Amino acid sequence: MTLDTVKHAAETPDTDQPWAELGLKQDEYERVREILGRRPTGAELAMYSVMWSEHCSYKSSKVHLKQFGQKVPENDAMLVGIGENAGVVDVGQGYAVTFKVESHNHPSYVEPYQGAATGVGGIVRDIIAMGARPVAVVDPLRFGAADHPDTKRVLPGVVAGIGGYGNCLGLPNIGGEVVFDSCYQGNPLVNAGAIGVMRHEDIHLAKASGAGNKVILYGARTGGDGIGGASILASETFTDASAADAAGAKPSKRPAVQVGDPFQEKLLIECTLEAFAEKLVVGIQDLGAAGLSCATSELASNGSGGMRVELDDVPLRDSTLSPEEILMSESQERMCAVVEPAKVERFLAICEKWDVTATVIGEVTDGDRLEIFWHGEKIVDVDPKTVAHEGPVYERPYARPAWQDELQADDAGKLARPRTGEELREQVLKLVASPNQASKSWITSQYDHFVQGGTVLAQPEDAGMIRIDETTGLGVAIATDGNGRYAKLDPYHGAQLALAESYRNVAATGAKPLAISDCLNFGSPEDPAVMWQFSEAVRGLADGCLELGTPVTGGNVSLYNQTGEAAIHPTPVVAVLGVIDDVSRRTPVAFADEGHLVYLLGDTEDELSGSAWSQVVHDHLGGLPPKVDLAREKLLAEILISASRDGMVDAAHDLSDGGLVQALVESCLRGGKGARIVVPDGVDPFVLLFSESAGRAIVAVPRSEELRFTDMCGARGLPATRIGVVDGDAIDVQDQFTLPLSELRAAHEATIPSLFG
Repeated sequence: MTLDTVKHAAETPDTDQPWAELGLKQDEYERVREILGRRPTGAELAMYSVMWSEHCSYKSSKVHLKQFGQKVPENDAMLVGIGENAGVVDVGQGYAVTFKVESHNHPSYVEPYQGAATGVGGIVRDIIAMGARPVAVVDPLRFGAADHPDTKRVLPGVVAGIGGYGNCLGLPNIGGEVVFDSCYQGNPLVNAGAIGVMRHEDIHLAKASGAGNKVILYGARTGGDGIGGASILASETFTDASAADAAGAKPSKRPAVQVGDPFQEKLLIECTLEAFAEKLVVGIQDLGAAGLSCATSELASNGSGGMRVELDDVPLRDSTLSPEEILMSESQERMCAVVEPAKVERFLAICEKWDVTATVIGEVTDGDRLEIFWHGEKIVDVDPKTVAHEGPVYERPYARPAWQDELQADDAGKLARPRTGEELREQVLKLVASPNQASKSWITSQYDHFVQGGTVLAQPEDAGMIRIDETTGLGVAIATDGNGRYAKLDPYHGAQLALAESYRNVAATGAKPLAISDCLNFGSPEDPAVMWQFSEAVRGLADGCLELGTPVTGGNVSLYNQTGEAAIHPTPVVAVLGVIDDVSRRTPVAFADEGHLVYLLGDTEDELSGSAWSQVVHDHLGGLPPKVDLAREKLLAEILISASRDGMVDAAHDLSDGGLVQALVESCLRGGKGARIVVPDGVDPFVLLFSESAGRAIVAVPRSEELRFTDMCGARGLPATRIGVVDGDAIDVQDQFTLPLSELRAAHEATIPSLFG
């Protein structure tokens, strides 16, 4: 077979090429030809196909995502923003923290264990590539109905993959969420986040500069796993046939999923950090989706020159791989570094010390082309910007769906409500035992929360918290939240509610919210209704971040989460990172001391549409989600942070899914103490317990601090209502019902083990 060189491509313009099979549209293929002035070689076609995929190029979302750059709030914290491997923020004392959330959704449906494991590995390499030591991971997860047979296939594998990879890396898993909904049946959402810590001067960027500098590929050898993996898998919907696989047959795209080796990644981390410490690296890029195609084109595009690569020098696990396959392979645990010639020997020595395979595969040139050679023949000759950054940009048509009005008109006001204390009691038990509100300890106990010894708070706290300086107690907190039900009812406000909840969760621990990363999970961009949902959610997030003062540092878009015509609920997941000066002053959720006073902060309205109660008791979704008041969210956060810092509260818990009663149950069970609750005059007990009004939290206030606390709330204009006291071994709602903690614990903790254990 003739090698498809650049010369051969120029001489054979009419050769048929498999552009459609590689995911390109005809007009995209024609544009590649126009850019090159000839047909692409097979290797060039492979590069353009993966780099122009939805997953890598954001071609359907770019026009909307630019709002994050247009609406940047005034903020002194952001050091590196959108466009790099991960965002970086200043947290004080000379420290910088990098963090990001990404998706590995489709691979995790096809092969749950490896899909989830390599999702963790990929996000950790993004953190390393910024120059930071990874210190923690988080995992927001969404699955189909909890009792569906395929959920029993997917969830245990995903959880085992996350635990297996993260635990082997020695990284604590400190947060995330687990949500069940039938809309995710064929499209589970496996989002992975990571945090890393460095000094300001240690920040590294993905660029290749300095003619003559060497390009070194190091880490695992390149194999056939993951060819056309995340980049292609995540850029198309599952067909109805592959959804049918869920009933018993194996999903048909299994070979495309990457295979992870956490022990190799651990060596890669230490090797990279030692090279950074010795100032050996000019630029660096991890190899994730699109593999070498991405690493070489992005490094060259971001740098000051071109690049020449000898593909023969790439270490292989499989000697039969073609050049196209080598360029498309998404084999894990690989990175590309740009190193000055005088420092190459030392760099390679460090790699050898850590038993990491490392090979010089090319060099930076003073031109503006990316040239790749195979057996001495040139098989790629492109302007790297056209591969990495100048792909197609679509202004997809979008339109508010015709069913939106009908959905919003179908509100929860028509649903039958409990009329007696006994009915309230029954519905509280049903709520706290439902899969979404039940304890997730069966899942989270498979993750190591405390490895490395820096963990201060972890699941099921409102936010995870890590100490980053032993001497001063400086720490960071992170929370991830999203509510697809709210976003389905109103994507603009649903996205803001996700932002507000994550912001509130961080503040509840005593940390000051600084910045966000997001993972935007939606259906097919070729559906105008989905694109309307996406555009509204992005607009809502951008507006919300501007008002809260939390810039978007980066994130991920995951589209085509759809099986046939059935799209998932629009699910923007928002990760908020916050800083706390002294982790010893953090606030947990647990009610730990009898006699403390329980205060409800914020206003409770009759807001039940989209609520957990409407889902659990009535299997209903309709109406409008709770109102968003971002000024109130800022005020609540300021109160929670001040109260934590000044020792006025011993426990705090945000109110979100399940409302007040869910928060009470979690705080009481966490601390092993009951609470006696009084329903304020003129308030419907049902609304008090189940409403999901935003901008609210409960706190436990020592009696000695009550006056100081209430004076602070009053002076700042935050409603603070004393609703009870921590006491006994039951939750007792005056004149309504009593629920012993033993009965609540049994209901809360039995559900997930009975489904998956």
